[in-house]
Amino acid sequence: MKNTIMFDGLASILAYPREDYKSRLITCLEALRTSELPDPDRRQSAIDHLQQFCDAVMPLSVGELEELYTRTFDINPVSSLEVGWHLYGETYERGAFLVQMRDLLRRYAIEESSELPDHLTHALHALGRMEEEEVREFVPTRLARALDKMLEGFAVNPNPYEHVLQATRILARQSVTAQEGV
Repeated sequence: MKNTIMFDGLASILAYPREDYKSRLITCLEALRTSELPDPDRRQSAIDHLQQFCDAVMPLSVGELEELYTRTFDINPVSSLEVGWHLYGETYERGAFLVQMRDLLRRYAIEESSELPDHLTHALHALGRMEEEEVREFVPTRLARALDKMLEGFAVNPNPYEHVLQATRILARQSVTAQEGV
């Protein structure tokens, strides 16, 4: 299952907010609504999460969105969007993972941003382009585990971004089960 547009959309709303943030959010929500996922219940659950996020952030100004993003992901390391940090901390293994991610980004011609190669936005861009076998290996061993850890940080401090990460986790796992024909 390649859902490049859907995963690119999720990456765009997990990137630092800019003037076009709300239109990117609506585009992502529409891409999800029109996607062809094998499990309609999971798809609806992801849509519901994104809709809740949309409802929470639409009234906010760009400045308020920037503040929310920074407070959520940049100041609080528990909910950092760096996949490798959640998997390996600051160890040699993370360095190796950063190299693997950089290679993956090059292979799929994904331009790096100012974020490290293991940033969730990069991982989502790559996920939308991966071959089936790569998806089956990457999601359960890396992406889903990191998302689980990211979401732990929201148990204490609820935040609208939790809905985006919940939707992302649902859709990432759905990409694996779609590969398996489940």
